[in-house]
Amino acid sequence: MRLFIAIAIPEPVKARLETAQTELRRALPGASVRWARREQLHLTLKFLGEVAAARVEPLAEALRNACQPFAPLRLRLEGVGGFPNLRRPRVLWAGVPDEAGRLAQLQAAVDGATRDFSNEKKEPGFAGHVTLARLRDLNRTEADALAERADGMKQQPFGQWTVDQIKLMRSELSPQGARHTPLAIFTLTAADAR
Repeated sequence: MRLFIAIAIPEPVKARLETAQTELRRALPGASVRWARREQLHLTLKFLGEVAAARVEPLAEALRNACQPFAPLRLRLEGVGGFPNLRRPRVLWAGVPDEAGRLAQLQAAVDGATRDFSNEKKEPGFAGHVTLARLRDLNRTEADALAERADGMKQQPFGQWTVDQIKLMRSELSPQGARHTPLAIFTLTAADAR
């Protein structure tokens, strides 16, 4: 099964992200963009790739243990950017500032707990984000128009929420796009010492 670990995005925040996608779409009307659908909007903590069905239960147990020390997190989503940058973007995203480093700590715990369950390479640095679109083969005019529109959204707030659970998700690919199904939910219930 193709698996990943994610944080769900609340519906009011998704609505604001869709509004931003509509605005950005005006700069990129062509077929060189694959926009994330509303039901696909999430914050990925770790992409695992293919995991044997027999390993899902031990994986879930490892994640359950990794989540025990964590209290709920308060997250906010703001600003639009691109990987690797807005002049040559492959991914458009909305950012998740993490000044206190609590999201990064949770991601590191998830990464450690899943190390034996994935053959995916460790990403060089975690940057919390929600993917809005994937792009390919933009010409210079399209890239410039996108950069200008996204630049106006660098500080745009999309909302904040309290995260009290993470999900182990299955991703099934089809010509209509990926379908995501939760396999397990892990709560963040430890008392916050801060």
